Amino acid sequence: MTDERRDSRMVQEEANVTSGEAPAVTLRDLTRKFGDFVAVDRVSLEVRKGETFGFLGPNGAGKSTTIRMLCGILAPTGGSGTVAGFDVIREAERIKECIGYMSQKFSLYEDLTVEENIDFYSGIYKIPPDIKRDRKEWVIDMAGLGEHRSSRTGILSAGWKQRLALGCAILHEPPIIFLDEPTSGVDPVSRRNFWDLIYQLADQGTTVFVTTHYMDEAEYCDRLGLIYRGRMIALGSPGELKTGSMTEEVIEVSCERVHEALERIESIDGIRHAALFGRELHVVAENAGQAMPAIREVLTGRGIMVHGMERILPSLEDVFVSLIEAQDRNEKQQSHFHP
Repeated sequence: MTDERRDSRMVQEEANVTSGEAPAVTLRDLTRKFGDFVAVDRVSLEVRKGETFGFLGPNGAGKSTTIRMLCGILAPTGGSGTVAGFDVIREAERIKECIGYMSQKFSLYEDLTVEENIDFYSGIYKIPPDIKRDRKEWVIDMAGLGEHRSSRTGILSAGWKQRLALGCAILHEPPIIFLDEPTSGVDPVSRRNFWDLIYQLADQGTTVFVTTHYMDEAEYCDRLGLIYRGRMIALGSPGELKTGSMTEEVIEVSCERVHEALERIESIDGIRHAALFGRELHVVAENAGQAMPAIREVLTGRGIMVHGMERILPSLEDVFVSLIEAQDRNEKQQSHFHP
């Protein structure tokens, strides 16, 4: 998403807030346990109307469990929440009527044609007969499926299936859509095209709540929440997270023999970790000013030529790795003091 696009969207969302419009989604200490295992641990957040909100975290962090509670599929074991003004505990069935939900395994029927799948979901959503045809044509047009309308769904590529699944999930024009890892398993071009469709929906005022573990997709969102081991550990716009979340500093190093350089750099005092980013190395250091001369000395001492080195704004991946490692350190210290 361009900065201009994000800024204009944020202005609209702020207008919604100042006009007193209720948030699309609210969570207060939302919790879900499975036996003794706490899958979602007191998560609190608000998602504004018309916002594209990204919910990020590694596999098993609690993303899908949270979405399933918000969609009325799974009952919380603690806390509270509302979606479109309806209570997630008492009014789960009402929530299902006014949201779109697309999971990783969205159940398209492979033996049905594209049109037959759309007709099937029109029936499920009880779309009135007089607008059924218009809605079907809108979905086919939005998803670019005109040439495939009579094709059996099973023969479509993953990218086309994904667009059809999104179309079926929004047939009934829901004000809020939940997308759970919607682009896993599709190629980068299809992922980009899918996000273009999401932008169109967001520009029309639809609230989008999406889970992903792709960092490039996180950049497209207005705001992000990072969940780790069931807990929310960061919340903010991509820009806010990059500039205000890390206590360490990031150095980009351009050099020869990058894999050997990586090992050497990670052994230097004050270096938290280093990783390969394209042809450069991103080095996370407690203090960039002290680390840069030490890096140059170690590498040149091994005969590794350094082409360039500068402190840079962290990427979202840098930020998230740093936050997760900080969380692990805190938990380790707490368990040390509270056996």
